[in-house]
Amino acid sequence: QVQLVESGGGLVQPGGSLRLSCRISGFTLEDVAMGWFRQAPGKAREAVSCIGVDGTTDYADSAKGRFLVSRNNDKNTVYLEMNGLNPDDAAVYYCATDWKSWCTAVGGTFEPTDYYWGQGTRVSVSF
Repeated sequence: QVQLVESGGGLVQPGGSLRLSCRISGFTLEDVAMGWFRQAPGKAREAVSCIGVDGTTDYADSAKGRFLVSRNNDKNTVYLEMNGLNPDDAAVYYCATDWKSWCTAVGGTFEPTDYYWGQGTRVSVSF
């Protein structure tokens, strides 16, 4: 059974940091690219970052210089380290894969039905 389980969300003050994790099961992580997406209330889901099977990474402009995506295939886990968080980063964060080995969604359009999604983890940013 394929599962993606996100964790690590929470409440953080502006300027703070969080590290999100996405643990997968039911497939081989090293065979697929993994993306991080987010959706704020009333807004469309957007691609934040992605890491390909070769370790190539991609970031949305809003994430560049602040977020770092990584993967540990031995632990079946993908991470998103987020620094310098601000209220615009508040959203539910999802990890997902479209089963390709390269990144496709960041900076472009994507079809959510092409992806297998986790349940999400909420990130809140406020004093």
